[in-house]
Amino acid sequence: MPTVPRVAKVRTPTSATASSRRVARGRRAARAFTLVELLVVLAIGAGLAALVPPAYDRFREAAQYRDTVRAMVMDLRAARLQAQAEGREIRFFVHLAERTYGVQGRTPRPLPAALQVRATVASIELAPDQQAAIRFLPGGGATGGAIDLVRPSGAGARLAVDWFSGQVTQSPLESP
Repeated sequence: MPTVPRVAKVRTPTSATASSRRVARGRRAARAFTLVELLVVLAIGAGLAALVPPAYDRFREAAQYRDTVRAMVMDLRAARLQAQAEGREIRFFVHLAERTYGVQGRTPRPLPAALQVRATVASIELAPDQQAAIRFLPGGGATGGAIDLVRPSGAGARLAVDWFSGQVTQSPLESP
């Protein structure tokens, strides 16, 4: 008996049916956002945008304060060491009117606008143009004095130079 090949009937769609269109629309709808969801996201974004600038300003002010204190302490100690190494007097200055500070012979550094600076120095070290100085002597001593760096919040640091030893110390300012 000869074998007869089996024939299978296959149905191929020639166009999209209504049921396949509904399934495709359902998939698209699951991937889309509603207007309410978009408005909520925009409201959260606007709230964050309103909070970021004040926080950034506080962060920047704090970073400038720390950098200035650190740089001033380093300059004071460098002036002391330079006076001892070179065997001559070296001046550290704070120009209150121009808002700069530094070691004589070097480029002055600017003070941040947010900081208030007060200097307590020997009367012979205060120039009429509002330049206060602390002179470091070759033997290790200094004319002594203190420089107060005050933040807008009222907190701050006092950088003190001992007249006898020339040693530089840093301490927090006492609240008034």
